[in-house]
Amino acid sequence: MAETDYKITREQGATRGRYVIRLAPGAEAEMTYRMGGKGPMVIDHTGVPPAYEGKGIALRLVKAAIADARAEDFKITPICPYVVVQFRRHPEWTDLLA
Repeated sequence: MAETDYKITREQGATRGRYVIRLAPGAEAEMTYRMGGKGPMVIDHTGVPPAYEGKGIALRLVKAAIADARAEDFKITPICPYVVVQFRRHPEWTDLLA
């Protein structure tokens, strides 16, 4: 699958959800969160299979959450160390921190 073909899906339950990219049969990248009502979205885990690391896949998941936060007007509390680092690297996201 070419990098440009990655499709991000948001799966939302009552209080938990995830953003997922299906990379190959049996291989997926995900970013999980918990959220009640209008937020904040608490992002607690990001995982990418070792064979796909270093390709910007995890950042794509974070950017999907950023886009949703802007579109749906909610804040984000990053707990996952990777997402915490990305918020530090992207000061333009500061307004979305809970």
